Amino acid sequence: MGAAGRIVDALIGTPLTPAPHLVARWPELGRVRWRRGGIPPRIPALFFGTPSVAVTLWSYVFLGPGLEPTPDLLLHELRHVQQFQSIRGFPMRYLWELARRGYRANRFEADARDYAAACLRDTPSI
Repeated sequence: MGAAGRIVDALIGTPLTPAPHLVARWPELGRVRWRRGGIPPRIPALFFGTPSVAVTLWSYVFLGPGLEPTPDLLLHELRHVQQFQSIRGFPMRYLWELARRGYRANRFEADARDYAAACLRDTPSI
């Protein structure tokens, strides 16, 4: 890989493909643009003081380098993609919730946790 490719990877991460059996079970996972690394997950990782986080920006999900793409995580982030698509001004609303209630009590995070749990509960073994 040349210098330009390394710079691009450092900025926006590298493509990541969820396991085929997960996409077969939840085809909507295949419509998300998954990336590993890049700048987007580094900023909140510094803010939250954790080594690795996932960040959703519109139809892109950036997984920090230490995150395993588990079904729970992928479905949680899928829900954030859906929130971006269906809620006007979602980024600002999300940040407002974060400032007012923190991460755990943020209604968008609670919704994403509930969504992932419901998808997994409604699925036989994966």
